[in-house]
Amino acid sequence: MSTDNKELSDVHSDCGASEPYALQVTDNSMEPEFENNCIVIIDPVGHCSDGQYVFVEYEGVRWFRRYEMKGDQKYLIALNDMYPEILLDNSFDVLGIIIQKNKDRKITHYK
Repeated sequence: MSTDNKELSDVHSDCGASEPYALQVTDNSMEPEFENNCIVIIDPVGHCSDGQYVFVEYEGVRWFRRYEMKGDQKYLIALNDMYPEILLDNSFDVLGIIIQKNKDRKITHYK
């Protein structure tokens, strides 16, 4: 039996959807805390708290921002003032919480 023609559905992975994963920051929207090209580790939990750095999908776009509550309204805030804040409605999906960054082999942990 040949395995040369495996389809994508035949691929097996031991990495579950609840495992942390790494992404590279590709812009300056979260500077100075998260520089362009640094690596962030994301814990794919289903909720977030005020002040946490989050990875969120909203209106078909994925955002890396700080999550903030102002009264009963929820926002995604860029640390770089050149980017506007995003007012969220209840249709956003939390893809994960940033728990660590690595820049030039210097590691910072977040809660």
